[in-house]
Amino acid sequence: MNSKDYVSLVTRIIRKPEWLKVKLPHSKEFNRVKRVLKSYNLHSVCQEALCPNITECFHSGTATFLVLGDICTRNCRYCNITSGIPRPIDEEEPKHLTDAVKKLGLQYIVITSVTRDDLSDGGAEIFARCVELLHEHITDCRVEVLIPDLHGNWDALDSIIAAGPDVINHNMETVKPLFESIRPQGDYRISLELLRRIKDRKKTVVTKSGFMIGLGEEWNDILALMKDLADVECDRLTIGQYQQPTLNHWPVHKYYHPGEFDDLKQIAEQMGFQSVEAGPLVRSSYHAARMA
Repeated sequence: MNSKDYVSLVTRIIRKPEWLKVKLPHSKEFNRVKRVLKSYNLHSVCQEALCPNITECFHSGTATFLVLGDICTRNCRYCNITSGIPRPIDEEEPKHLTDAVKKLGLQYIVITSVTRDDLSDGGAEIFARCVELLHEHITDCRVEVLIPDLHGNWDALDSIIAAGPDVINHNMETVKPLFESIRPQGDYRISLELLRRIKDRKKTVVTKSGFMIGLGEEWNDILALMKDLADVECDRLTIGQYQQPTLNHWPVHKYYHPGEFDDLKQIAEQMGFQSVEAGPLVRSSYHAARMA
C-alpha cells in the first residue's frame, strides 16, 4: 500500500457513515459500573478496546470483564489494548471479580483477557478460578469466557472446560488470507483447532466465535471463514465492522452497509449456526445474554 492509498483510507475512516455514529456515555448506570470496576481494581474490555457499544452495555448494567491485567504480550494490528510486558498476576482477581458481579447484580457475564504468552498456561488457571467462584457464590449467574488461543496448550484448555463455563468463545478476528498480517503472533489453524477440541471434550458446552470485516477481505474469504467455523461445530457467531482505533493501526478498507450484514446473517443461519449477531456495531460480547 503506497502513501497516497493510506491517506485515502484514513480519510474514509474519519468520515464514517451515519450508521456507525454512536452517542457518548452519559447515564448514571454507566458511571456506576465504572466506579464498581475501579473500586475492585478490575478492567473492562469495553473501555480498554474503545468498544462502540460501551454506552448501551454499561447503561444496562453489564460489562465484559478483562482479567490477567491490561497489558497484552501480543501486538495485533487491529487492537487498541496496550502491548508490552505484563505485570505479575493478581491472585485475588477471581475474588474481586466475583464481588463486583455480586454488587452489580449481574446474571450473565463475559470474562475475557489480554493474551499472556508469558504464562505457561496462557492464564487458564485464572479463567478457571473465576468461573468456579462465580458458580459457587452466584448460582444463578451464567458465565461466558472469551479466551485466547493459549498457544495450543490443550491441557490448559481442558482446565477451562472442566470449570464449567456455559459458553466458550474464541474469536478468529479475520479471514485466513489476512490472518498472518493482522494477527502475526497467532495461528489460524490453532484457533480453529481450539474450537474443535472444545466440542470433542464436551459436547454440551456452547462454542462461539467472531470476526471483523472491512480489513481488505473478499466476500468469498468471509464465506470460507464461516464454513471453517461451521465445520468445527461452532454454535454461535458474531460479525462486525472493523473500525480503526488510531492512525497507527490497520486501516479500514471498506465500510459494509447494514444490508450486507443482513445477508451474512442469513447465510450463516443457513450454514447451521444456532445464533448469529451481524451488524456494523456488533462485537464479540454484543447481546451475549440475548444470544443465550
